[in-house]
Amino acid sequence: MIQKDILQFLTYLKSAQTAQKYLEECYEKNEIKEANKYSYENSDRFLYYLEHGLQFYEAGKASGITVKPILYFYGMVHLLKACLLTRKPNYPENTAMLAHGVSTRKRKKQDYAFLQDEVKVQHKGLFPYFVKHLYHMDRIPYEKIDMHKLLVTIPELNELFYFHTGKHPLIKVSHLHEKKVHIPTVLLDHYHLTEESLLEKLMKHLPDVEHVNKVDSSLEIELSRSLTPDSKGPFFFHMEESAFFLPGKRQYFLSSHEVMHHYLILYNLSMICRYETEWWGDLLHTMPTEDYPFIEQFLSVTSEKVPILLGYFLLNEKGVR
Repeated sequence: MIQKDILQFLTYLKSAQTAQKYLEECYEKNEIKEANKYSYENSDRFLYYLEHGLQFYEAGKASGITVKPILYFYGMVHLLKACLLTRKPNYPENTAMLAHGVSTRKRKKQDYAFLQDEVKVQHKGLFPYFVKHLYHMDRIPYEKIDMHKLLVTIPELNELFYFHTGKHPLIKVSHLHEKKVHIPTVLLDHYHLTEESLLEKLMKHLPDVEHVNKVDSSLEIELSRSLTPDSKGPFFFHMEESAFFLPGKRQYFLSSHEVMHHYLILYNLSMICRYETEWWGDLLHTMPTEDYPFIEQFLSVTSEKVPILLGYFLLNEKGVR
């Protein structure tokens, strides 16, 4: 149901008049001066960011896997810029913001493994800018991060990791619209924390905790309002199950938003497409390593999930949800 609502809302925005009205409401909500003026100035640009972004995704779905990462990455970039315009009417304030804000390390030609590859976050560019202004994070909780750790946080890949390792890296703890989070007490061992320390760690990321009860082999945390698809980590939203998952091990505990993780993975894959064509071609045609199923499944998930997550942001920014 939530996906249907978001897609209908994105359709609603497909006119200069509705885009202008929507932006004006966003600017007024965010107490931006001259909301009417900025909404008229930005409505066409906002509309084109959305239109072009969604067209990149459609083109990616219709294309072979060889070029999907490039098309999805630039589709995501356009949708992010549309989201930024709802809060930053003067975006981009300078040319430094036009850079991607991420870099990849120099690759080794032998024994390269995508799951172990890293990306490095830059101080300037689109990535740190949208992290700050869309998700209110002044400090990104990592300078470098590997693909495995990012992929683990995507709930739709949970079963694939289970097939690979025999264990689920994420644990289901809540459902959409449910005002309770159920934390299995087995996590105390996995996180090497006491009950009090684990609750203290989790409550920093939960909206308005009211009560904590111990029920059988789990801690039941009652909330005054439920988690949402726009919630940051360590609670990650499974789109098909309308449920929230928490990393089962301490090393996978990330407080960043899943949208950030998709951006970093897609950036890396798009760079590989363009500049590591031999490795990319071998991967796609001979499928020699464990990287292939994870990349293929990720591309399938991200093509549907990122437009929904960013569409939810736009819907929520209006104050509808």
